[in-house]
Amino acid sequence: MDRNHYRFLSLWTLPAPAPAVYRELERLEDYPRWWPQTREVTRLDDTTAVLRVRSLLPYDLTTTLREGRRDPAAGVLEVTMSGDLEGWARWTVTERGSGTLARYDQEVVVRKPLLRRLAVPGRPLFRANHRLMMRAGRRGLAAHLDGGRQAV
Repeated sequence: MDRNHYRFLSLWTLPAPAPAVYRELERLEDYPRWWPQTREVTRLDDTTAVLRVRSLLPYDLTTTLREGRRDPAAGVLEVTMSGDLEGWARWTVTERGSGTLARYDQEVVVRKPLLRRLAVPGRPLFRANHRLMMRAGRRGLAAHLDGGRQAV
């Protein structure tokens, strides 16, 4: 197994209808408004953007995202990624009771040289860093969907 290869799965239960969640997730340029670790999004065209993120650990990741699949009826948003991370990511948004389940799947290879050099000792920290980022994203989106009120 490549020590720079990662697979992530995050499940977000959100107290909003699936179409509203989907609309927020497809507005990549608005992520910095509700996701603290999303530091910058620069649109290059209608289907491509550059994303810069930083979580707890002191490094930024800059990735170019290219739209792969956008299917509101199926609740799927998928991108291919290149740059510091190379691979793909997918949101799948479905109704769950009176709210929504947003499933985030990601499979990437780290290309950032510093993180590649630290692959073995840093792997547990990198995974924990990702979990913290995803937890903050869920809280931020829940609060945003709730009109800015604090979410748990």
